[in-house]
Amino acid sequence: MSGRRLLGCTRRTVLGAAPLGLAGAFGVVPRAGADDVTLRLARNTIEVMGRAAPSFAIQRLDGQAVNRLPAGSRFHVVLENGLDEGSLIHWHGQTPPSEQDGVPDLSQPVLAPGARYSYDFAARPGTHWMHSHVGLQEQWLMAAPLIVEAPGEAARDEQQIVVMLHDFTFRDPNEVLAELQAGGGAHAHHGAGALNDVEHDAFLANDRTLDDPEIVPVEVGGRVRMRIINGAAATNFWIDLGELSGDLVAVDGNEVAPLAGSRFPIAIAQRADLVIHLPRTPGAWPILALREGGTQQTGLVLATPGAAVRRLVSVADVDASALDLAGEARLSAATSLPPRAADRVLTLDLGGGGSDYVWTLNGAAHLMEKPLSVREGERVELTFRNATRMAHPMHLHGHHFQVTAIAGERLRGAIRDTVLVPVGGSVTVAFDADNPGLWALHCHNLYHMLSGMMTTLRYEV
Repeated sequence: MSGRRLLGCTRRTVLGAAPLGLAGAFGVVPRAGADDVTLRLARNTIEVMGRAAPSFAIQRLDGQAVNRLPAGSRFHVVLENGLDEGSLIHWHGQTPPSEQDGVPDLSQPVLAPGARYSYDFAARPGTHWMHSHVGLQEQWLMAAPLIVEAPGEAARDEQQIVVMLHDFTFRDPNEVLAELQAGGGAHAHHGAGALNDVEHDAFLANDRTLDDPEIVPVEVGGRVRMRIINGAAATNFWIDLGELSGDLVAVDGNEVAPLAGSRFPIAIAQRADLVIHLPRTPGAWPILALREGGTQQTGLVLATPGAAVRRLVSVADVDASALDLAGEARLSAATSLPPRAADRVLTLDLGGGGSDYVWTLNGAAHLMEKPLSVREGERVELTFRNATRMAHPMHLHGHHFQVTAIAGERLRGAIRDTVLVPVGGSVTVAFDADNPGLWALHCHNLYHMLSGMMTTLRYEV
């Protein structure tokens, strides 16, 4: 199976194991004042389960990859649209000026075929990613990791492994959306039991299924940092370490107090950094991503030299359970927001999702809603309340927030940019209004967002 071209390298090469000290092999975004790096959006073909399928790609013109930046970098990039249709890339997890956020007709116009746009902003450390915010291009795999080292990280004795998860369909996603909007979604027929309303043909880890998984070479007794990105359009996963255990040390690019375990939830658009100390004996260990509410799974294998790798299957024996917030409630930020009373308290009621497949925020679909307003310098507290039959991963652009309550129970939780709001549940977050502009706030289930579950956050002048 040939890997999809990612910023000039096959994703097998870019996303496999590599010591952090080899950042030069991944390509480095120049600091301010250096020559720009050009990224080109292009069409591509990948192979899934022995079948060729069209997809999109983000390519670096000099053949290097730009998915890893050293500490202190600026994101200094020219984006070139090599497609025959409009596109635009959002730098998910970064906090650029509003006009560089990559949301069409909100922060920037759609980038027309052949057009170019220059970006230059300070890169935020952590595990992040980049993806199209135009139509259903993200479902066509227009996405890539964006890893920014934290200060001092290069000196750590650990192997870096980036894993990007996707859900994949051979169908035209526009047909899938039209079917949902015509009343064909499981959400409208099975009530709260419908954890997934889109049936995908395959689930990918670094563009591969478990029929032909990536085998990542690791050292006996080594320390591994797995940076897992849920780039799926409509699927939440459980990360299952199997015989191994690890520490969850960061979420959405922000450090948390280490949380030990062997099974961790990761909602759509979220990221999880897991540190694993491998056994001092040779072996091969599958790292699996289990689809919420189904038996489908994907993943890769960590293997020491010469270890036998057993055959894996893409379908488990039992359905994975629904994601819940039990793990979220146990997280605490390594560095919390400074204590401060909220200057503004906002509520977003998540609604809709009937047979017409219209999803709403505060009773209105996008473009019909009243935007949220804040003033620069305020501490804002925002509560999401979910009255729908499906969970929603809610993402705020341009900011990171701290989870401060789950179902009304106060806590000083993780700092994130995307939080899952379960069926019938509520989650409260707090953030400082420190990045003036016009910002998107939406469900990151792509089909829900495109069917109305999106609004804007506006700074008052």
